[in-house]
Amino acid sequence: MFDIETYHRAANLQDAVTLTATHPDARLIAGGTDVLIQLHHLNDKYRHVVDIHGLDELRGITRNDHGDIRIGSGTTFTELIESPLIQQYLPSLAAAAASIAGPQIRNVATYGGNICNGATSADSATPSLIYDASLEIISTQGTRFTPVRGFHTGPGKVALSPGEIAVAFHFPAQPTTGTGSAHFKYAMRDAMDIATIGCAAWCHIADGVFRELRLAFGVAAPTPIRCEHAELAAQNAPVNAQTLSAVCEALLQDVSPRSSWRAAKDFRLHLIKTMAQRVISDAVAHAGGVL
Repeated sequence: MFDIETYHRAANLQDAVTLTATHPDARLIAGGTDVLIQLHHLNDKYRHVVDIHGLDELRGITRNDHGDIRIGSGTTFTELIESPLIQQYLPSLAAAAASIAGPQIRNVATYGGNICNGATSADSATPSLIYDASLEIISTQGTRFTPVRGFHTGPGKVALSPGEIAVAFHFPAQPTTGTGSAHFKYAMRDAMDIATIGCAAWCHIADGVFRELRLAFGVAAPTPIRCEHAELAAQNAPVNAQTLSAVCEALLQDVSPRSSWRAAKDFRLHLIKTMAQRVISDAVAHAGGVL
C-alpha cells in the first residue's frame, strides 16, 4: 500500500497544467518507474500525485519539412526503439533506450520521466546532449523552451519549477552527409542495472577532418555533461589515432567521477577513457570515416 495523501488524474494537458498549478507540491507520475519506488520507500515528498499517464498531448514522434524532430515527453522507450524516425535520424537515442532495464520497464517508462528525474545515470541524457535537444515546457505562464544541456542542475535536480510540465523534446535537423553517432553503456550487469558509466558521441567529418565532435557522459560528474575540452581538441583536427589520443587526454579536464559502491573513482576514469575511444571510433565509422 502506497502512502498517497492526494491523487489527481489529469484528463488532458490543460487539466494537468491546472492541477499542477493548484497543487505545486504534487509530483507528476507518467510511467511510474521512478515515482513508485519513492512511494514504496515512503518518501513523504511524493505523497501528493498528479497522474499524466497516457495523455495524447504528451505522446508521438514527428518530423517536419525542415528535418526537425519532436518527441512527446510521455513517449515510452519501447516506442523510441521501434520508431523508424528515431532509428534513422537519432540512432544513438534508440540505442540508449534499448539499454534501459528490461522490456516490461521499457514498455511503461517515459523519455520525459527519465530526464526530469535528474539522475546523472539517465541513459537518455547523453544522446539528448549530443543531438542538441531542447525541452518544451508548459505552465500557466505559457510555453518556454530550454536546452537539455544545462537542464540538470545537480544530483536529482533539474531546471523545472513547481507547476511546470515537460511536454516534448525537440531535435534540430542534422547535416545529411558525413555525420555519425554512437552510444555505449557500461553496467555491472547487462540487464536491469543502471550505468556505471554511460556515453554518446556525434561527429561531423569532411575531407579527413573533424568539423565537429560532440561527446557526452553520464555518471562522470554530478550531472550528465558535454565534454567541452575534449570536443575542442578535435575541432578541425585530422581524423586519426593521434587526435583520438588528444581528445581522451583533454577529456580528463571535463569529468569528475566519484567513488561509490558501484565503482571506484580510478576505475571510472579508466572506463571513461576506454569508452570514449570506442564511442568516438564507432561514430566516425558511422560517418564513413576510419580511426
